[in-house]
Amino acid sequence: MTGMVDLHTHSNASDGSLSPAALIQEAARLNISAIALTDHDSIKGLAYARNEAKRRGIRFIPGIEIEINYSGGGQFHLLGLGIKRPSAAFIAAVEKLSRLRKERNLEILERMREMGVEAGMEELEDLARGPGGEGEGEPVPSVGRPHFASLLIKRGIVKNQELAFARYLGLGKPLYVPKPGLDFDQAQALIRDSAGLPILAHPLSLYLSWNRLPAFLGELKDRGLAGIEAWHPAAKGRECRRLEAMARELDLYVTAGSDFHGPARPGRRLGHSCEDREIGEAVLEAIPELSDGAG
Repeated sequence: MTGMVDLHTHSNASDGSLSPAALIQEAARLNISAIALTDHDSIKGLAYARNEAKRRGIRFIPGIEIEINYSGGGQFHLLGLGIKRPSAAFIAAVEKLSRLRKERNLEILERMREMGVEAGMEELEDLARGPGGEGEGEPVPSVGRPHFASLLIKRGIVKNQELAFARYLGLGKPLYVPKPGLDFDQAQALIRDSAGLPILAHPLSLYLSWNRLPAFLGELKDRGLAGIEAWHPAAKGRECRRLEAMARELDLYVTAGSDFHGPARPGRRLGHSCEDREIGEAVLEAIPELSDGAG
């Protein structure tokens, strides 16, 4: 294989800006040789992305990013990479998360109206479609907090996404509503039963100290964790190297991703991770379950 890979991306089937097909088209333009689509709590974009990847000659890794119930001060997101055979239980759990997400959106919308900002779900769905809209037959995009942020920008209440989250949508702010998730043990089992690998996304978002993190990761490994996303654009290079060393010591897989969302997060580029470092194919080749079974 030649080119770059990316094991963490989003389409507008969750909170990305590009449709699944448009995401793959952008990957082809950038000479990405392999890509995983890991939408939040959703697999409805996978078939469209897979078909476009096949047409473009890109190795495709079906995935998901699941919200995990977590009592710490941060967030716990679990990537499922290589979801080749989604089980009935996996599909049912994802559908439940989708229903709960819609309920959460309605609560945020009601809080927004209480602030005096009139809006409807149809307008939010239009914002979620992004610049390319939907491809033929592609799913209606999912609405998430970035789209509420876009609405606040559209109304002139804030100037950018960062301010929207800092003032209104972030943890503890007026429009923040907790996101429903799964317990880790359930999520990792569902991923493994669907032929996937459970990978801890951006570990620093757990907000654990460096002293506590190794024991926490070791416990998760004993409970089924397969690897960690040591390389992520939200971390510094020295932090990523430290996470990689930690993963090696625990005999966990090391992954890397851009966490690409499109124009919604312009600082993130497909095929690039921490400090704009290119994600080489060695990352994928070191994970036999993915390098052998992707496509």
